[in-house]
Amino acid sequence: MKRRIVIFLTALFIVLSAGAKKGPKYVFYFIGDGMGTNQVIGTQYYLADVEGFYGIKNLCFTEFPYTGLSLTYSASSYITDSSAAGTALATGQKTDNGVLGMLPDMTTPTESIAEMAHKKGVRVAIGTTVNIDHATPASFYGHTSNRNNYNEIGKQLSQSGFEFFGGGDFQTPSVGNSNNYTQAEEAGYTISRGYDDYKSKAKSADKILLLDKSPDIKNLSYAIDRKEGDLSLADITEAAIDFMMKEPKKGFFIMMEGGRIDQACHDNDPGTLIQEMLDFDNAVKVAYDFYLKHKKETLIIITADHETGALALTNGEYKINMKVLQHQKMSKGAFISHLDNKVRETGEILTWDEFEEELKQQFGFWDKVELTNQQTDRLRNTYVETFGMGPGELRGCNYLIFSRLANEAVSIMTDAAHIHFGAGCHSASYVPIFAIGVGAENFTGQIDNSEIPMIIKKLANY
Repeated sequence: MKRRIVIFLTALFIVLSAGAKKGPKYVFYFIGDGMGTNQVIGTQYYLADVEGFYGIKNLCFTEFPYTGLSLTYSASSYITDSSAAGTALATGQKTDNGVLGMLPDMTTPTESIAEMAHKKGVRVAIGTTVNIDHATPASFYGHTSNRNNYNEIGKQLSQSGFEFFGGGDFQTPSVGNSNNYTQAEEAGYTISRGYDDYKSKAKSADKILLLDKSPDIKNLSYAIDRKEGDLSLADITEAAIDFMMKEPKKGFFIMMEGGRIDQACHDNDPGTLIQEMLDFDNAVKVAYDFYLKHKKETLIIITADHETGALALTNGEYKINMKVLQHQKMSKGAFISHLDNKVRETGEILTWDEFEEELKQQFGFWDKVELTNQQTDRLRNTYVETFGMGPGELRGCNYLIFSRLANEAVSIMTDAAHIHFGAGCHSASYVPIFAIGVGAENFTGQIDNSEIPMIIKKLANY
């Protein structure tokens, strides 16, 4: 009899112990669009270089205890696009480039882990630094044969019923009788513009969109160009947590995308890239602060959809000089606009001396960033080819003309850092995985991108 009691109690203990091992209640899924391993370690070198020591300075997420590498190929190409990669990361299904939330047959929809979580009663938030209906965020709620069907994707956003969306505006909000703002409001969403407006409306809202202040702005400002009051990914992450915790018992699934890392790499713009990486890490810090208060219930995963730019931390020499990038004060695109505005204000071409002064102010050239005679000649020759030999009447001067000057300036800044972009598109490289929290030990080794959401699903019981 005693032996039966002992066996029964032992079995009961095992059952109770197994039941006590719960999955994460709060899940953060961060995706750095275009963030390869070199984008990460290059930022670590930059931080160490700026602080004057040799080695690396960790980002918040590079200190996470579990790391892995993710494969990124799509169903149609070794080099994925963001919709195929987003679909894999969101749904666990490979699809063709250009297809969003559907199988390669372009007919069968796939279900995302955000949709699975929501069916289980979990609150869901989706945020990004680009338009809210762009490929990566849309992969978590959208289903279309063409990722560029923005108005249809915007309609599907409202149909998802997810509690929170944050980021840039709708890309194509109005087509015929289909208006994404009207659809959102009819679906019960409160539309807020900017973080202050969000804070004034969030308390009374059941579901909310946190968009940029201006409907004309589809992407949030690059971190390097940001003005006071501009929305950041950290703001969106903080707002998402705040809104999710209106009903903490339900738990949450939050996906945040650093979407402009990719765009900086497409532009081969290293100074802008570094600031986007640091901005992405600042958003992760917000989630990490939450984790510290809820360690036994929280999981944070950091990964990327693909690498962009084929970034090499060398230009053929055995040295790099990342600290020069601190002297770049605006993105390539902002510099183009800056030059365009200056010329339009005066109606006259910039002299070489004026252009040289702009390069000193915005890139630190000659004063803080030493240039070779050859590099100076490259800039002067580009100026001459663009404007001619001096001031005069402005003829046919437009945004595209200034891109030649900006491209050369950013190219020389890249050379000064002794790094190199091999392409202006995506590459087939591995991307990193970092994880901390409940179940984080499952995200190690080589993992296909389609496996990541399935691991999350299993852990969180979606």
